[in-house]
Amino acid sequence: MKHLCIDAWLKTLAVAVVASSTLAGPALAQQAGNAQEGAEVFKKCRSCHDVGPGAKNKVGPLLNGIVGRKAGTIEGFSYSEANKAAGAKGLVWTEEVMFKYLENPLAFMPANKMAFAGLKDEQDRKDVIAYLKTFEAK
Repeated sequence: MKHLCIDAWLKTLAVAVVASSTLAGPALAQQAGNAQEGAEVFKKCRSCHDVGPGAKNKVGPLLNGIVGRKAGTIEGFSYSEANKAAGAKGLVWTEEVMFKYLENPLAFMPANKMAFAGLKDEQDRKDVIAYLKTFEAK
């Protein structure tokens, strides 16, 4: 039963990702994020996530190289079944996907482990994504 729910969610997610890539992509490009402002916004994320040289998995996975990475693929992190299934189905953390996810993580990916209400402000989401883009994968 649990797997059927995840499969139904993944089908909905695929449609949402295509729609958000088509619709949100140009909107994101029109008003880019500010990495310096994103560093301030990221303070809300630091208790669970790490970035930068020497970054390690914490309660959440390290976020170096998150933009462009397949979901659920950081070595040594215990992901939720929902996150692993999303990665297995091809979910990649593009800027557009992250923009939607960060608005409300549990609505975007039901049954994931991230206990965070999200960033409701669009500019905060753009800024934190710009900040995360400054950290490449090891």
